[in-house]
Amino acid sequence: MSTPANNPAKPTSTDSKAVQVKSDSGNSNSGKTTIEDAVVAKVVGIATREVPGVYALGGGAARAIGAIRDVVGNTDLTQGVSVEVGEKQAAVDITLVVEYPSPLKGVADQVRSAVYNAVEKLVGLDVVEVNITVSDIHIPSDDKNTETQESAKAIEGSRVE
Repeated sequence: MSTPANNPAKPTSTDSKAVQVKSDSGNSNSGKTTIEDAVVAKVVGIATREVPGVYALGGGAARAIGAIRDVVGNTDLTQGVSVEVGEKQAAVDITLVVEYPSPLKGVADQVRSAVYNAVEKLVGLDVVEVNITVSDIHIPSDDKNTETQESAKAIEGSRVE
């Protein structure tokens, strides 16, 4: 197996980490699989977004930037997710916003379970911890009030005609 020291074409930067996963085929000559940290973070982000009660990922500033990215069609699935990946294990930190009135602990437990399952099943790494920070609660009534006001204006506008 080559190492960065004897293979000058391979980057040695620590900015982009990757993990090599051994094949379960039993054939040691079948090659190697390298999974970038960003891929693990994306798996975590997707699994988290699928949990009922999760409104968004990231803190306030990250969500503002994420909203701009969404408008231009470039959603960041790793927003609010940080991973540390070792050779066989991963640790995950997630910052999220929960939909009111979802129970915060229940949503956090479901997110934790979804992340464990997704990373272990899809990536093949053991998850040692999933730390969750709930940074905000989204209140749907705020959205409904805005929609109701817009609807009322539209109805009044149609009556004027």
